[in-house]
Amino acid sequence: MAVKIIRQPKKIVLLGSATSAAGLRGGHERAPAALRAAGLADRLKSAGFEVADHGDTATQVFQPDDEHPRARNVPAILKSLNDLRPRVEVAVKSGALPLIVSGDCISVLGAVAGTRRYYRNVSLIYMDRDADLNLPATTPSGIIDGMVISHVIGRGAPELVRFWGEPPLVREPDVALFGFERLDPPEEQYLVSSPMRRHPALEVSTMGGAATARAALEHVHAAKNEFVLHFDVDVISSQEFLATNFPGEGGLRLNEVRDALRVFAVQPNLAAIVVAGYNPELDPDGEAARRLVDLLVEVLASRLETGPSEAAAGIAASPMVSSTIPASTAPRPKPESATESAHDLQKPSEPDSILS
Repeated sequence: MAVKIIRQPKKIVLLGSATSAAGLRGGHERAPAALRAAGLADRLKSAGFEVADHGDTATQVFQPDDEHPRARNVPAILKSLNDLRPRVEVAVKSGALPLIVSGDCISVLGAVAGTRRYYRNVSLIYMDRDADLNLPATTPSGIIDGMVISHVIGRGAPELVRFWGEPPLVREPDVALFGFERLDPPEEQYLVSSPMRRHPALEVSTMGGAATARAALEHVHAAKNEFVLHFDVDVISSQEFLATNFPGEGGLRLNEVRDALRVFAVQPNLAAIVVAGYNPELDPDGEAARRLVDLLVEVLASRLETGPSEAAAGIAASPMVSSTIPASTAPRPKPESATESAHDLQKPSEPDSILS
């Protein structure tokens, strides 16, 4: 039976995806609790939203999983996704905006799957410094967070590809990579012939966060399709945000990220937001958590200031920004390694047995 969703612009459902299983170290699983403690729900209420906190998924913590060096912790990841998905379904059905605070980027699979329970065509804006297009056959670390987009488009570990009964979860032309600048050679090679939309960090910095965001929305047909926004905080320059597992030179300036997020946030077809990558273990005084809360509240408050017709008109009026920049020239040079994306870098303090 079809269900008619009546959007409630002033309502937000806060969901926590308490997992670090898809990463390369623990800590991410505490992100939902840390951002609540930093006042996320109260600040959103003060901004004018009605906030319903639906709690967290069961905690899943990173384990080395040396028995599966090419795809680590898949059973725990599936438990987390199967826990998150029905919670997103409930939130979407209510007409509220699901705000999913996650440790791992892989939680976006649960967000999109939950949204597709009620919407047939769902696009994805993937705001991340990495393309996350590795596969078990190409990854040197086996961490699933370096393979997220591969699983979204129907490639990768079979158990995760089958998480959505009829892959792909999102068609490649309906995925926009936004703000990336670190590519492994296999990822770069794949993008050469992929119809996936891409807006590398250099383009965002050149054209501006708002203009590039409007172009990305146009490319994934966000004026007529619902879309999920994924925001990994590692896209922010390490000079302005350090509490993430994979910092490095480059990244987008905070004002560029803010401008882009504001454009995404006001769209009437925004179906869910996933915020990932914040690690409380790297933020002992909570300063990064407070900065992230400030950012989220500011950009979400834009939804209360902009009418649906005005937001949709903003997409149509946007200047066209090329999404077909060759993959070999699009990203900035990545300082960490010539052959590995940051998600696949082993931290010096971790044992060599983590790598395959």
